[in-house]
Amino acid sequence: VTVGGNLVVDGTTGSGAATAVLCHQLSSVSSIDFMATAGLRSLIGVQTFRQISPNSTATSGIALSLRDGSVNLSNGWTRQLSEDTVGNIQLVLGTESNISVGWQKKDEKRSAAGEIKFGTNSFGASAHYTHRFSSKSHGRIAGRVGSTALDFEIGGGRRISEFSTVRMLYNIGIQQGVTWRFELNRAGQKLVIPVLLSTDFNALFVTGAFAIPSTLYFLLQTYVVKPYYLRREKQKTLEKMDSLSTQLTEARQAAKKSQRLLEPVSNRKKNKQQESDGLVITKALYGNHKKVKESSQLSEIDDNVASQVLDVTIPLNFLVTEAGQLKLHEGIKKSGIMGFYDPCPGDPKLLLVEYIFHGRQYKVMADDYGALSIPQDIHEI
Repeated sequence: VTVGGNLVVDGTTGSGAATAVLCHQLSSVSSIDFMATAGLRSLIGVQTFRQISPNSTATSGIALSLRDGSVNLSNGWTRQLSEDTVGNIQLVLGTESNISVGWQKKDEKRSAAGEIKFGTNSFGASAHYTHRFSSKSHGRIAGRVGSTALDFEIGGGRRISEFSTVRMLYNIGIQQGVTWRFELNRAGQKLVIPVLLSTDFNALFVTGAFAIPSTLYFLLQTYVVKPYYLRREKQKTLEKMDSLSTQLTEARQAAKKSQRLLEPVSNRKKNKQQESDGLVITKALYGNHKKVKESSQLSEIDDNVASQVLDVTIPLNFLVTEAGQLKLHEGIKKSGIMGFYDPCPGDPKLLLVEYIFHGRQYKVMADDYGALSIPQDIHEI
C-alpha cells in the first residue's frame, strides 16, 4: 500500500490531492494496482502490469472521474532496446485521447529522454538531458514544443545529504514567462518554489536573469562552498585516522611481524624461482586505491602515504607455487592474507604487483576483492 499527496499554493488560492494505491502481485510476471485520488481531480482506477517477454512489458488501465463521470482507458508497451535504452508507446482513449512514443537512455554519467505526443486536440514534443558531473552534482537541460506550450529549461542540482537533493532551474516559456524554480527532494518528498521574474521577453532581462544568479552560484561554489566541503572532508579524514591510529598501528605491527616469519621461506622460494628463471615478485603494494597508484610511479614510498600503503612483496613471494604461479581468488578480501592488513578502513583498496617471468617485466593491478592470476602475457610492460 502506498499513500501520497501534493499541495499547491498560488497567491491566495490553493489546491491539493491525496492518493492511495494498493498493489497486488498476481504472479511472478503480472500485478494489479487499485488507485483512488481525492482532491481537484478525484478519480478511482485499476491498472494491470504484465511482463510479456524478457525485454518487453505491457500495462492496461481504466480510470473513472468522480467529478464528471468520464472514463479514460490507457494501454502502454515498453521494450528494452539495449542495455541502457528503453522505448515505450502509450495510448489513451477518453476525454483527451492521445498516443505518444518515447525513449529513455541512462548510463553512469548521463541520462536522456524524449517523447512525441499526438492528441485529438493537440500535439507536442519534449526532451531532456541530464549530465552527472560527480556523485553529488548534475546539470539538466530540457525543452518542450507543441500546440499548447513552448518552453526551455536549464539548471542543475546537488545532493546535500544522503536523502536530500536541491535543484535550481531557469525556465523561459510562453505561458509562464521567465521563472526560476527551486526544488528540494528529500526521501521521496518534493518541495517546489517557482519564482516568476517577468512575463515580458526582453532580451537583456532574459539574459541577465540567467547570467547573474548563475554567476553568483558558480562564484560561491568555487570560492566558498567547495573549499568548505574540502576542508570538512579533510578534517573528517584526519579525525577518522586519529581515532583508528592505535588500531592501525597495532595491525601494521602484526602484519610486519607476520612478514618476518614468512621471510625465510619467501626468500628461499624467490631464490629458487630466480635460478629457474621463473616467477619473482619484485614489488607489491597494497592499500589506498589512489595512493597505491601514485606510489607505483615512485621508487620509494613517500612518508605522506606510507601509513596508507603496505609493502607486501614478501607475502606474495611466499604464495608463489613451485610451478611458478600465484593465484588470489575472487571475493576474498586481501587484507585477510597473512602478512597483510587493512591500512585504510572504509576506503577503496588496490593491490599493485610488479614481477619478472622468464626475464621479462610485468605489471598488474587488482581490486580488493578481485581475482589475480599471474603470470599472464597481457601484464607485460
